Amino acid sequence: MAESSIAIRFFASLRERLGIGEEKLPADGITCVRDIREQLQQRGDEWAELLDDDCVLMAVNQAMAREETPVNPGDEVAFFPPVTGG
Repeated sequence: MAESSIAIRFFASLRERLGIGEEKLPADGITCVRDIREQLQQRGDEWAELLDDDCVLMAVNQAMAREETPVNPGDEVAFFPPVTGG
């Protein structure tokens, strides 16, 4: 049986503030990273703020991604804050 979900992972401050490290979303209707981000942002103000496109980086299967990057069932999509150094 084929995988029908997409693994979602949250890292660093996103994981801490959202209170979740990973979950699975049904792949139905998801074609790209933008679809996932928008679905998650509908959960409320904090989700919308933390996953704003200016505040978050994204990866699909451990490769940096953009909103238009295609997503398929069985893929892993990660969200993480921009890395700052000092």
